[in-house]
Amino acid sequence: MTPLKTRILIADDHPIVLNGLRTVLNAQPDLEVIAEATDGEEAVEQALAEDVHLAILDISMPRKTGLQAAREITHRKPEVRVLILSMHDNEQFLFEAIRAGASGYVLKSSVDRDLVEACRATMRGQPFLYPGGIQALMREYLERARSGEATHAELLTPREEEILKLVAEAHTNDEIGALLHISKKTVERHRANILEKLGMRDRVELTRYAIRRGLIQP
Repeated sequence: MTPLKTRILIADDHPIVLNGLRTVLNAQPDLEVIAEATDGEEAVEQALAEDVHLAILDISMPRKTGLQAAREITHRKPEVRVLILSMHDNEQFLFEAIRAGASGYVLKSSVDRDLVEACRATMRGQPFLYPGGIQALMREYLERARSGEATHAELLTPREEEILKLVAEAHTNDEIGALLHISKKTVERHRANILEKLGMRDRVELTRYAIRRGLIQP
């Protein structure tokens, strides 16, 4: 059952964007921003701690991306719906958002037009894709079905993806171990597995791949 007023978490690392989202949403009688975050890790913490119905997550954020945060939120608190907000009209990002458990994908260029309806559709249990997104999704699905091949994203575990992001951000193995509370040897083992799975040789190639995947910004 849709609540009378949807309680919303917004997450973006740009204060101007947060202010704009808050203004658009709070102008609606059935929508209310009750929590804000400036990175993906904080977004997860807020979603778990607050009485949130809907999380709107920017796809590119520090610490955890919107996709990583979406995956964790929907796994740990499945009653929270998730919308991904992105500047990228990109089939790969769209497909990964759906895989991460998001109910919708809204382009930042169309926030004024689409965001309110996306929130309402999501709370009704309906998916929301920007115009053209459905065709992109179907085309991607059919191509993948025909090839019968796993994508790189499917090859990496969530932990490996987390380490990949930190490696691409130039953290050392010691720093990654401290951030994730694991040993340096465990980091080295994960790093070697990532290189092997992706068929890559060094951090430079991993960084380029992380940029293409939207894990970090160029």
